[in-house]
Amino acid sequence: MKLYVFILAIIFVSFSCKHEKKDDVTIDSKEQNVKIRKLENAVLSSGTLYRIDSFPTQYIKTRPVDIWLPNNYSKDKKYAVLYMHDGQMLFDSTTTWNKQEWKVDEHAAKLMNQGITKDFIVVGIHNIPDIRWQYLFPQKAFDFMDESSRKMVFEDAKKNNYNTNFSGDNYLKFLIKELKPFIDTTYSTSKDRDNTFVAGSSMGGLMSMYAIFEYPEVFGGAACMSTHWPGWMPIPNNPYPVAIFKYMEAHVPDPETHKLYFDYGTKTLDQYYPQYASKLDSIFVEKGYTGKNFKNLKFEGADHSENSWNQRLDIPLTFLLGM
Repeated sequence: MKLYVFILAIIFVSFSCKHEKKDDVTIDSKEQNVKIRKLENAVLSSGTLYRIDSFPTQYIKTRPVDIWLPNNYSKDKKYAVLYMHDGQMLFDSTTTWNKQEWKVDEHAAKLMNQGITKDFIVVGIHNIPDIRWQYLFPQKAFDFMDESSRKMVFEDAKKNNYNTNFSGDNYLKFLIKELKPFIDTTYSTSKDRDNTFVAGSSMGGLMSMYAIFEYPEVFGGAACMSTHWPGWMPIPNNPYPVAIFKYMEAHVPDPETHKLYFDYGTKTLDQYYPQYASKLDSIFVEKGYTGKNFKNLKFEGADHSENSWNQRLDIPLTFLLGM
């Protein structure tokens, strides 16, 4: 029972954050009348963090979006862009629910300063805990689920009081049609596929995979850490991973133009992921991927937490954005 509660907390409730003060510097974007404010009180190791408190959108429930710029950001240079899910967990542990963070600013600054990666900025899309699962699940995977399995999972969701208004496709439309154009207009970015990346963990790992599979013309690489292949609860004869892998087999992007990074630990929720490693490997190998454009790494003893992800974040960043 304790494990059940833990898993639910991780998948559906976690990744919330404290409220920030709203009296910081604001900037008006001429294009969309979007207010961007500098988070003066953000506790960072490097760079500057800005926030849009409620990004206007016609596709999903509005939410905050954070933009991290490295030190010495200049409009005279062009920057790659890394889009990340669960944006409130990325930079400042003093505002997160569990006092943990990804330490994105630490890793990004170090890698850029050492000339290991190209220069890049990070855009963090906040989640809304109560509907996180519905927005980050790869929606078209349901098309690869037989009718009886689909009926079962929807009934189980309703039985456990989870709404079944899945919005993964609209979440990606928000990212591609609204957020990316705004970022590319407002900041000095390289707009092409080779300089556009997406990353996340757990359900965010699933969504990062889904993003590059659905929009291979937009994203050149994806980092999917502790990807939650069970899709929902780890249960016997689970129909979710079967459907997800069938979807993947039908939509793998071109290995000549894309990079895919996956990893997993062996503790807490990550203990359910090693069983899927060989299936994932076979999908990409069959499609022509090699070690140059595909990684699926095991981290023995690593658990399902920001503290685990921040200890190895340099690996996917280097793999995707390396010079």
